[in-house]
Amino acid sequence: MDVQDEPPLRDAESAPSSAPAPDHSDDASESRGQKRKWDQGPRLQHGSRGRKGKDLGRNEYFRKMADKRTRNDDAEAKRQKEDQDGAVKAPYQPLQFTEEEIAADSRKPKRKVAVLIGYSGTGYKGMQVMPGNKTIEGDLFAAFVAAGAISKANADDPKKSALVRCARTDKGVHAAGNVISLKLIIEEPDIVEKINSHLPPQIRIWGMERTIASFSCYQACDSRWYEYLIPTHCFLPPHPSSFLGKTLVQLAEETGDLEGYKERQREVLDFWDTVEAERIKPIVDALDEGTQNTVRDALAGPEVTEDAGALVEESDDEDNETSDATQNSAEAGTGATETDAGTGPDDESKDGANKAPLDAGIKSLKEAYIAAKRAYRIQPERLERVRQALAKYVGTNNFHNFTVKKSANDPSAQRHIRSFNVAPEPILVGGGEWISMKVHGQSFMMHQIRKMVGLAALAVRCGTPLDRITEAMQLETFSIPKAPGLGLLLERPVFDSYNDRAIAKFAREKIDFGKYEEVMEDFKRREIYDKIYLEDQKENIFGTFFNHIDNFKQPTFLYLSSKGLAACESEVRTSTNQKPSSRKNRHKQKARRDAEGNEG
Repeated sequence: MDVQDEPPLRDAESAPSSAPAPDHSDDASESRGQKRKWDQGPRLQHGSRGRKGKDLGRNEYFRKMADKRTRNDDAEAKRQKEDQDGAVKAPYQPLQFTEEEIAADSRKPKRKVAVLIGYSGTGYKGMQVMPGNKTIEGDLFAAFVAAGAISKANADDPKKSALVRCARTDKGVHAAGNVISLKLIIEEPDIVEKINSHLPPQIRIWGMERTIASFSCYQACDSRWYEYLIPTHCFLPPHPSSFLGKTLVQLAEETGDLEGYKERQREVLDFWDTVEAERIKPIVDALDEGTQNTVRDALAGPEVTEDAGALVEESDDEDNETSDATQNSAEAGTGATETDAGTGPDDESKDGANKAPLDAGIKSLKEAYIAAKRAYRIQPERLERVRQALAKYVGTNNFHNFTVKKSANDPSAQRHIRSFNVAPEPILVGGGEWISMKVHGQSFMMHQIRKMVGLAALAVRCGTPLDRITEAMQLETFSIPKAPGLGLLLERPVFDSYNDRAIAKFAREKIDFGKYEEVMEDFKRREIYDKIYLEDQKENIFGTFFNHIDNFKQPTFLYLSSKGLAACESEVRTSTNQKPSSRKNRHKQKARRDAEGNEG
């Protein structure tokens, strides 16, 4: 969601207790004549807002709110006014029919079904229908209407068909398997083929299953599988000349852990020395002396010091969910040359005579660094360390550091991870090597999976003791960057509890993606995997992301070092919605960080 990672299901309101109320008559005599607590204090003047509804109980608060129909009517009136004023695009309407067309459409029985779907999110604003935007549900609903699975009378609003989604994915995020439940007209035996004929190739319906009338795919889902694809070069150590690369060694020496650090990096310890000698030095030696010095200055990289929130916070604009980290990297200038040490100089400051050889030299170095990383093949020892890092998440843990707006004491931050595995063998695509990670959990919070992957990858590449991952699931605050959304896809939801009841009690077929495994795998390779590989090859998204962290010259991420969280003490760890504007504010925020937790 982070795919939009699923929020926890809303707790059901507790039923009234049948137990008799305790007798407080004795207490009443003692308090007679005294003000109640809520009557004490200064009286508010007429028109004062006071605490608004903050002291109301849950039931009373929702009773005082306008009913859902009234809220919908008000929202619709507001949208119509904005549309007339030209302020926003018109709301999405799949198809509009005249009254005569609706009257001529014969009434047919509708059945509650679970629709098993897969899609590539490229080019879409996400799963859920949004006014004026191209979405997966928008195209699906239009195809249902075109195929006759939804009547013309119900074509103007998905709510009329009781549409519910199992998992909502954000902009650009893919799903090999997802489920929506709704009422459809399914009399025709080839209804699935008819619907697919009205869909683009990147959206497919695998099948449908009749369900009980009260079925909700969101409520009935027991757990979800997600997959994350990542290039193996993301597990290479930071370049020795980068800020993070130098600081890791310095702090290892300072804490007497240099030998331990080298042991944890043993299989890649000489990688960058080999690259410099075999790929970089010949290019630099071929340049004239003046250009060599300029290029070396360029490789030192600019100081990246902007707020770490760009890497760890949620995006203000939901449309930037899958690419906000890399966009910030590019804006900071850290992705221009894609060397692990920095970027090129400001070309505008160079005269025309020197610009051409300088550009050619930087371009050659850029290509050499990228080629060296993509030529890397992960060693079995390194891959095993990745497995050990992911295994730290298994079980029930406190993931308040792995989402936004969650304190360490929030019960909803407790999540159960059933498994987090790495595919036995890497995948070779277009000259690069990738690995597939699959996580199975009951539910996930916003950005949780991307932050889990981000911390695991950073711990491996930085030679961090893996117990640091366990520490991040305790009460202390860690600023964890979220890995690029490009590699995330929803594998499939699981309905084991419903399936057991459906077969035994209701004589319904179970909701199972297993029967579509072959076509789903072919779809994943063609419509999802290939697009992920091509986009990263074109934009170098993963390289830019880790390059930005390597050159972030603040102590925000130095908990990855041998010194641990103590190395971050010079940086005030604050909530993302309260940025320090003064020394006084920073001290206040630091004092309450344990109570609030990190929201980034």
